[in-house]
Amino acid sequence: MLDLNEELYQLIRALDDAHVAYALCGGLALAVHGKVRATIDIDLLVERDALHAVKERCRSRGFTIEADPMPLAGGDVVIERLSTVIDNEVVSVDLLVVTDATRGAWDSRLAVQWRGTELWVVSRDGLISLKQLRRSGQDLDDIAWLEQNDGD
Repeated sequence: MLDLNEELYQLIRALDDAHVAYALCGGLALAVHGKVRATIDIDLLVERDALHAVKERCRSRGFTIEADPMPLAGGDVVIERLSTVIDNEVVSVDLLVVTDATRGAWDSRLAVQWRGTELWVVSRDGLISLKQLRRSGQDLDDIAWLEQNDGD
């Protein structure tokens, strides 16, 4: 049975062991900030100069199916996707490359304790800024929740 949290845990351990910086974003980051919802992938914000090292760690965890880079929001967001199949389910790691438009989210990342280790995650404001770039229906719902539940 697929355990996305376990996949995330093993991946961040591999990244930490290699001293590679990242920031969790997307649906799993939303859960860190208090809203658990269904998600089927792991989203990581990474700097361009670390992209190769991050991909190598993903491949070492079995994420060997690589898609072409996907520019979104007029190129403000660039996603590089690696996938695998676990228990007959496609699981992806989406690597969002830090751009000028996403630099603020990267700069605001913070470390939280999770499962006995340090997990780097974009801040609440950083997550809102990333979701505002794409503005899908799910993103708008997530933004509304984040703005209404500001951690107070």
